Amino acid sequence: MAELPKFSSRAFLAPMAGVSDVALRLLCKEMGAGLVVTELTSIHAIIAKERQLRLEHKHIGEFIEYSERERPLSVQLFGSDLEALEKSAKIVEPFFDVIDYNMGCPAPHITQQMAGGALLQNIDLTRKIFRTLVSSVKKPVTLKMRAGVNDATLFKEVARVAEREGIQMITLHARTVHQGYSGQSDWSLIRELKEMVKIPVVGNGDVTSPELAKKMMDETGCDYVMIGRAAMGNPFLFKQVNDYLQNGAYQKYSARKQIEMFLKYAEYALNYNIKFPNIRQQAMRFTKGLVDSTKIRPKLMLAKTIDDLKSVMIEAS
Repeated sequence: MAELPKFSSRAFLAPMAGVSDVALRLLCKEMGAGLVVTELTSIHAIIAKERQLRLEHKHIGEFIEYSERERPLSVQLFGSDLEALEKSAKIVEPFFDVIDYNMGCPAPHITQQMAGGALLQNIDLTRKIFRTLVSSVKKPVTLKMRAGVNDATLFKEVARVAEREGIQMITLHARTVHQGYSGQSDWSLIRELKEMVKIPVVGNGDVTSPELAKKMMDETGCDYVMIGRAAMGNPFLFKQVNDYLQNGAYQKYSARKQIEMFLKYAEYALNYNIKFPNIRQQAMRFTKGLVDSTKIRPKLMLAKTIDDLKSVMIEAS
């Protein structure tokens, strides 16, 4: 069984649908993210796209875009059909360093497929999923999950099964599926998980500052922290967390630096097939905290091209 890669830091970027595209992942990696994860991807979509791409003499990297500069890089899969799971895992294995399985997504269009967070309720199928993945590939397999569906208890049995079946790291988002992203995440659950298993644990939920990253580690004993929404428009957070963990202090970044970071994002985005509405949404996120953000955002919404977005942001600087 392959071991986990060496991570350059203890702060990871979470997979976020429509957000953690390759351009943003590159920025976060450059700013010190120890691991970045692709947006969650359907196992059935991988199989269908691979068939199409093979006819065009292309590979799955044209569908799940990535850069060699992101490594180590994790690909996140969802879906519970065992035959499709095995096939899709083998398709992505040559291109990614880690294969992550999603049992945390609360979105109804995912849970209705008996995927994402819904799987927490089906321990027998979950066991088969872990066994299928681990036996299908030589790359390390990891798990990202929620604490439960309605109540925060299901994660314990799932974690025990995961460790027995060869899952090499578990990320726990310390909310239930029904909570979505509301309310407060319960970090005590991360501590319980860390005390239960011998494999590395990644804490996830409400890490929005360097101070909170350290607090989560101190309170739970988790090996790593995963940052999601707080990194949107703010790749600087990874360097700040790393500096704070190492030195107890960190640099704050000016509005000009924030705009410069978006311009860099835009340049990276030109090299990939990122949809323009997604790029525009990223631009909106990079305006958070800017003095004139309420004036900038309507102009961004009227933009038709990446050059338009860049012009608005340059004017704001």
